[in-house]
Amino acid sequence: MSLNKGIKILLVDDEPTILQFLEMGLENEGFQVLTAQDGMTAVTMVKEHQPHVVILDVMMPGMDGFEVCRMLKKIQNVATIMLTAREDVEDRVKGLTLGADDYMIKPFSFEELLARIHARIRNHYPHLLSKVLLGPFQIDDRRKEITYGDKLLELSPTEYSLLKYLVTNHGLVLSKPMILDNVWGYDFGGEENIVEVYIRSLRDKLNDRQHRIIRTLRGAGYRVDFV
Repeated sequence: MSLNKGIKILLVDDEPTILQFLEMGLENEGFQVLTAQDGMTAVTMVKEHQPHVVILDVMMPGMDGFEVCRMLKKIQNVATIMLTAREDVEDRVKGLTLGADDYMIKPFSFEELLARIHARIRNHYPHLLSKVLLGPFQIDDRRKEITYGDKLLELSPTEYSLLKYLVTNHGLVLSKPMILDNVWGYDFGGEENIVEVYIRSLRDKLNDRQHRIIRTLRGAGYRVDFV
């Protein structure tokens, strides 16, 4: 479980089954979870409880998610992830223009939602996630250290950045271009096979001879699984 104690998340959706599912999952991850089933209640709760992240459904009766997002940004700079069952580009653009920080299309995996929540928290409140426990990994971002089990790994700065990116997005398939952009930067002019070199080094340090921790999905990329 993540060390998410003290991080408040407000879930806003008019579908009780979705609220219940997400609330249970996020509470199991250690978050403090608040819920609202309509826009006005959501606005009131943000004023009263000042959550760190709002997960906001777009299609709600009465005040829709777009209007809620617009009002929230006037109250405080809360990180907002909008949810929708529609794939219209116009909707995504509208949400982002109004100040949403991220956009997810239903259905989505809970693991992906967790990764996006952590990304928003790292951007808005980096001090809250300076030390995070994810499965057998503990990431201390202030000290730039990663522990696997009870072993402190000896990592170069690039190895630290790569392993942190893989672990914080555990369960997701990350392609080589995605890894290069997020670890080496968009202006990296080298060869993609540098990713393989660093993955091999990380596997050695994790004693991951059978590739059970950092898995290779041929033609797709890499995925970290907790074992």
